[in-house]
Amino acid sequence: MKDITITAKILSAITALSLLTSCGNVNAAVVEETSDSNISASEEFDTVNLMNNHVDIDLTALSSSMIYAQVYDMVYKSDEYTGKSVKVKGPFSYFKDANTGKEYFSVSVSDISACCSQAIEFVLKDERKYPDDYPALDTEITVVGNFHCYKEGVYTYCQLTDAEIV
Repeated sequence: MKDITITAKILSAITALSLLTSCGNVNAAVVEETSDSNISASEEFDTVNLMNNHVDIDLTALSSSMIYAQVYDMVYKSDEYTGKSVKVKGPFSYFKDANTGKEYFSVSVSDISACCSQAIEFVLKDERKYPDDYPALDTEITVVGNFHCYKEGVYTYCQLTDAEIV
């Protein structure tokens, strides 16, 4: 039994290291649907934490090696993070879907070697117009918002809602 426990610990350590050192085909903005449960886009979120300047998960306080691992965990265990306030810092990016006209705003986080990055989409709480009311592309920004997931087609996307650029 002791050998099984030691083996399990070793496998856990190897798995954690591989998350920190490898660049798989992972994108924080999209998670394939793996179950029949849907997270409703109309779900209520706790904005009290943001109004009181309380942040549940401060990604700006983590080292670059830990940020990537934390975001990976947030995406793949999204139910555990839904409604939590998150603070993140990184370059601003913008994408407009040519087919739907929908605009997407995000901040990127990179792993320690800067070979892999994950985008965290955000939706500001105040309505703004792009590009007039947004920073220039690739400008480093800090965003605080509530973690939320929504479904479009067969994919589930994660984003920060009710967000502010601070």
